Amino acid sequence: MSTRKERLKKLVKVQEQLKALHETRHATFVAAASAAETEARELVGHFDQAGSLSALFPDLYHRRIAQAVVRQETNLASAKQEASLIAAATARTNMVERAYKDVRNRDERERSDRERLDLIAQKRGEE
Repeated sequence: MSTRKERLKKLVKVQEQLKALHETRHATFVAAASAAETEARELVGHFDQAGSLSALFPDLYHRRIAQAVVRQETNLASAKQEASLIAAATARTNMVERAYKDVRNRDERERSDRERLDLIAQKRGEE
């Protein structure tokens, strides 16, 4: 019993670490998508300004804007995928935590029952 309890306890820790990894990756993808969106907006804003180099290199500006939009979309798709992985990791973590708590509670009940039986046996031996 205790070996199963220890394995479940370790598995809970691993599941929590995995969930934290997916949460970190999700946050990274969201931040990267936001940065790409900001870059695209700034490039569009500079495109029509007087004295901008966009008149000399319009293809370069269009290509950089398109690349920033593609990066944003790619990062948002990756963030969405990580969000689903977070949900799955959360479900697995909750399931393992419940199993661990059940085993722990059962061990505590069995220990308590043994202590009571020992007390009863001691009292009968005294009589």
